[in-house]
Parts: sequence; structure tokens; C-alpha cells
Amino acid sequence: MTEPNIEWTGRCLCGAIRYHAEGVPEWAAFCHCESCRRATGAPTTAYAGFLRERFRYLRGEPARFRSSPGVIRSFCGRCGTPLTYEGDRWPGEVHLLVGTLDHPERVTPRGHAFAEERLPWLHLAGAAEA
Repeated sequence: MTEPNIEWTGRCLCGAIRYHAEGVPEWAAFCHCESCRRATGAPTTAYAGFLRERFRYLRGEPARFRSSPGVIRSFCGRCGTPLTYEGDRWPGEVHLLVGTLDHPERVTPRGHAFAEERLPWLHLAGAAEA
């Protein structure tokens, strides 16, 4: 069976950075770690993992920040929108922040990473528990 040719596009808030990905995400999940909270300013972050070879920037080049050993986060240097997470732990993958997709409603997170760091007042309906 061949993978469907699904097209994904996304951008930062100001539109200086646009990206494209193809195919079905390898996975989608919420991350509750402190590092992701601080990088995004949000109580949790939703990511979708795509194969690096099926991802490219269409416009602009993001700034990059090594947030911890083996982890690089990209963001728009103009408006500050966080865009991707890449880690040595997941070689060959680019993790897109779901909120930056043009159609984030097409992604349904199926799990939770670092659930032990979840803020106690945060309850997400419909997401599988870790």
C-alpha cells in the first residue's frame, strides 16, 4: 500500500517563513515538558512528526536555537513564532508545531509526551492519556 500524497503547508505569524510537508504525519502528540512550555509560552504544545526528506521551507529561513543538548528549535527571527523541533533522539524527523499549520484541524494528537510534567490544572478532552 502506498502512502497518500497529502500536502501540508504552514507559516509563522507574520508570513516571512512558509513551509511545506508531504504525507501522513509519523505521529502527533502533546508535549508537556518545561522546555516546550518555555519555548512556546503555552501550557502544552502539539507536534506532528514528519520525515525530514518530506519537509522544506518555501519562503524565508528560520532562526535556530540549540535549546538543550541534541535539540534544535527553529522560529521566525522577525515575529518570533516557534516552528519546529528537531532532536538527535528522532533522527530524520522534523516536528512541526501543529498551531503553525494552515489547517491544524487535520491533525489529531494521539498521545502525551512528558505527561508527568503536565500542569495540574490542564485537562485535554479527547486525547489519549499517556
